[in-house]
Amino acid sequence: MNIQGNRVVVEKSQKETFEFLTDLKNFEQLMPESIQKFEVDGDSFIFGLKGMPEIRLVLKEKTEYSKVVLGAASSKLDFQLIANIDEIDEDSSEVQLDFNGQFNMMMQMMVKKPLTSFIETLTDNLETV
Repeated sequence: MNIQGNRVVVEKSQKETFEFLTDLKNFEQLMPESIQKFEVDGDSFIFGLKGMPEIRLVLKEKTEYSKVVLGAASSKLDFQLIANIDEIDEDSSEVQLDFNGQFNMMMQMMVKKPLTSFIETLTDNLETV
């Protein structure tokens, strides 16, 4: 299952945007209002949204200034959240979040709508940082 977020302009250079996204504590600013838990632990963070199970994301890969990949810490849920960062000019960049997950059809039907909403919220909040 693949969910592509909207491409948004961030009023930060490509380098600043990359550094913002690789500093995991900054993800708390991007989370939906329904967040009930957020804790950073080294190269990972755990978050909980109202009515949803807690999820731990691990920083899996970073390509300097252009890509940040977070992945699920649990092997039960196999997915990645990828931030692609493109330079517009020295003061702004364009970011697109992609969600890639390996789920069975039943799970896809259950999680597609809330995940799409989650990606949209992250993207909208990223645009305003």
